[in-house]
Amino acid sequence: MAENHDVSHLQPYIDRGQQMAESEAAQRQLMRRKRFDTIAVHGIYGLEAVMANQGSINEPAYLTPAQHFENSDHMETALAYLMPAWAYSRIANPTLHYLEETLALLEGYGFAGEVSCCTASSGMAAIFLATNPFLVEEQRGESINIVVSSRCYGGTFMLFSERYAKERGIDVRWVKDPLDLSEWQSLVDSQTRFLFGEMPSNPGLAVFDIEQVADLAHQAGVPLIVDSTVATPALLRPLCFGADIVVQSVSKSMNTGGLAIAGAVIARHQIPSQVGPDELKDNYALYLKLLPGRDFGPSLSPFSALMILNDLRTLRSKLDRLSRNAMQVASFLDQHAGVTAVSYPGLKNDPGYPVASRLMTLVDAEEESGQTVNRYGHLLSFRVAGGVASTRRFFDRLQMIMRATDLGRIKSIATIPAISTHQQQGDEGRSLADIPPDLVRLNVGGEHPLDIIDDLEQALQR
Repeated sequence: MAENHDVSHLQPYIDRGQQMAESEAAQRQLMRRKRFDTIAVHGIYGLEAVMANQGSINEPAYLTPAQHFENSDHMETALAYLMPAWAYSRIANPTLHYLEETLALLEGYGFAGEVSCCTASSGMAAIFLATNPFLVEEQRGESINIVVSSRCYGGTFMLFSERYAKERGIDVRWVKDPLDLSEWQSLVDSQTRFLFGEMPSNPGLAVFDIEQVADLAHQAGVPLIVDSTVATPALLRPLCFGADIVVQSVSKSMNTGGLAIAGAVIARHQIPSQVGPDELKDNYALYLKLLPGRDFGPSLSPFSALMILNDLRTLRSKLDRLSRNAMQVASFLDQHAGVTAVSYPGLKNDPGYPVASRLMTLVDAEEESGQTVNRYGHLLSFRVAGGVASTRRFFDRLQMIMRATDLGRIKSIATIPAISTHQQQGDEGRSLADIPPDLVRLNVGGEHPLDIIDDLEQALQR
């Protein structure tokens, strides 16, 4: 990416950079042969890196914003992206690098190709980074469209409907039923830039067949982007089913302790795209980091990255526990006279159950039990009998379950999406996304499930 001029004086640093890259690539390949839990614990922070960081067993937090260079040649080589460096934390940072490599290894677990990651300051920043580069106009006034599942987070809906559609004139084509492949197919044409869906969705827990939709996207020569925040790679790895780019709101299920806000874009190498330079297609996450991410500036705090790394180490066991709790709570609510409907893909009467049962499995469970084990995540939603007034009375009477807009926590949290996370969509937008005013979204935490059920029971009875 350097300008076209003589760089022979930089060769010693270019050579050193090549050695650094080869050493890290060897460590990455070593870790790719490890199992999921081992990757979550160590990432690429091996013994060589430990000794280079004063023997620190944990990844160190590099809280300084800028890197010192040995001389002008070192600076020029690094800023021309001709050797590994970090230069400035808006571009990169060593602590962020450890998190990005760990996330790439986890999301790429079981995937044969190469995978890279770019972190961001929030999940919404990650969704913006993941989608915006595909929306460039190659000719002024060109008609551009994107095909998106309407069953999505309120912030995502607002980004697409307000910032992209109203402010930039992009045609956002909403898929009302993400399980209906023919609906996806009917909306894709030669001007489509990407397909986007949540799996499972927040708050309605809708699912879609990633394999079929990925095939459809690839027939059109465009990427499929999947927001897999609720599942995490412990339960679902979209890249293994044909997706090209995965978005994670790392603030949520990956960060159950709730001490940081972060997002991530994880992409396989060699993605399809109708637009953009070769660098975009070859290594999308690296392209984001070095160019659009550098210019837009949605960088993550190194301290937040360290908090998340610490939470990631037990990701699989936590998602297993939280999923089992959620299954028990969903079954209770499904049989309760005070509840008119429950949305949870683990329930056999849920319309998404067949697809979710095929795609959502606890990673590496077969090594313990000898068979595949389904887990469906910690999030569910339900409707309270009696309408909006009853729903709000139930909500206000919760005694242990927190009332907040967050999810993914080790503490159980409930919200009413119509008045919180999806309020700004308006009645029409919520109708499109199938979010009725009496819907309650419940993040099932790590408390004993019977205590969660007791709190729900007393609030429903009263």
